[in-house]
Amino acid sequence: MKRLILLVPLALFLGMAAFLYKGLFLDPQELPSALIDKPLPSFSLPDLEAPQALITQADFKGPALINVWATWCPTCKAEHQMLNSLAKAGVTIYGINYKDDAEAARQWLKDYLDPYQRTLIDAQGSLGLDLGVYGAPETFLIDAQGIIRHKYVGAIDERVWRQELAPRYQALLEEKQ
Repeated sequence: MKRLILLVPLALFLGMAAFLYKGLFLDPQELPSALIDKPLPSFSLPDLEAPQALITQADFKGPALINVWATWCPTCKAEHQMLNSLAKAGVTIYGINYKDDAEAARQWLKDYLDPYQRTLIDAQGSLGLDLGVYGAPETFLIDAQGIIRHKYVGAIDERVWRQELAPRYQALLEEKQ
């Protein structure tokens, strides 16, 4: 019996090691979201351009991308040119400035152009928490009813747009008609 008790810590260690080893091979772009097929959470946060005005979930009209970004995020800077290209092509994009300084965010959009229809300030990260945001950038795809249909973690580039997001966005546009 004493020998069996000595094997319990070894068994626990091996079980935990196997669990952690599996985690090494997870794709961070495929982080699950409990909000898929659910409406955007309720919120009322200040508009970046007019802080006295509040933006709510009703202001985000889909189909649209909702991009979580920040000036402190180097990956956000890398994807910004692609977002500008998408906006010029007619893709509706809303911004959530996440845990950032509002003045720095306004300057960023002046310097690098503004692809967003509207941008809200989520200085405390409350909306990010409700959305299950792990960091920036993250992008959500909503339909015409404001239902979250897809979540993408990481920078959007030409490949990601063409292979993952564009077909879903186009399907939502066709569904709306």
